[in-house]
Formats: sequence, C-alpha cells, structure tokens
Amino acid sequence: MNKSELIEHIAKQADISKAAASRSLEAIIGAVKTTLKKGGSVTITGFGTFTAPKRQARMGRNPRTGAAIKIKAAKVPKFRPGKGLRDAL
Repeated sequence: MNKSELIEHIAKQADISKAAASRSLEAIIGAVKTTLKKGGSVTITGFGTFTAPKRQARMGRNPRTGAAIKIKAAKVPKFRPGKGLRDAL
C-alpha cells in the first residue's frame, strides 16, 4: 500500500473527503517527525512506538577500495511494533 492508497482507505473508513484524509495523514506524519527530531518518542497503543535513538560514530570500510572511513554519529528512526499489531499478524 502506498501513500495515496492509504489516503483513500482512511477517507473511506472515516467517511471523510480525500482532502481531509490527506491533511490528517500529513498532520500525523509531521507530528511524528517533529517529536523524533526533539528526541522524544511517539507511542500509539496497540500499534507501536516510533523512536530515534542516537547511533554512535564508528569506523567502516569503503566497499570499492577497502579503505577505512569514519561514519558520523546519527539519529536513526526506529519502529517497534506493539502487541496488538504483532498479534494481528
């Protein structure tokens, strides 16, 4: 399912227009992004938790040359499914 199919599904299930469903989805995505940027987490009970832990800097290798390179520290988004989602699958 892609984003437009998800918008159609939301619109149909909630009995709202596609434009309203699109705005709702964008608002949810924006809220998750903003919260993760600030270092927080977003938990949707029964669905899962979005987090953005900081990954340490580390040494890696250039696959072409084999030379050692330094990989910078970074925040990496992660999703941990909740019990409701795991049970549904």
